[in-house]
Amino acid sequence: MENRVRDKQDAFFMKKALEQAEIALQKGEVPVGALITCQGHVVARAHNLTERLNDPTAHAEMQAITAACNTIGGKYLNQCTLYVTLEPCAMCAGAIAWAQLGRLVYGAQDPKKGFSIISTNILHPKTTVSAGIMAEEAGKLMKDFFAGKR
Repeated sequence: MENRVRDKQDAFFMKKALEQAEIALQKGEVPVGALITCQGHVVARAHNLTERLNDPTAHAEMQAITAACNTIGGKYLNQCTLYVTLEPCAMCAGAIAWAQLGRLVYGAQDPKKGFSIISTNILHPKTTVSAGIMAEEAGKLMKDFFAGKR
């Protein structure tokens, strides 16, 4: 029963992350969206801003972590869950580790730049990972975006 509730909650929050990815798409950004929850409440939402800010570090995850830390008033997010539409890159996985995020949930895998191609040990040892939540929807968004660029 508990897994069913978690699956439903994961799908609900991943839909919210996908909404952020759609906002990024409308702005001409790579369509990645992120959401951070703490005890079932949204504490941050973000999307890629690398083009708008001319900043290669302005990934959705980085923006969400900064916003969540400001909301919570501390640098550790061990009671929080990050929902992100695409597997985080190594830079974002490092930030996830430093923030000691309690849980990471992502949609589509990133076989070219995702953290798991480097090492799954990059995350904090207590961070649990759930992958593939709404992966089809998240993957389609990325494929459509890059198909339009080519």
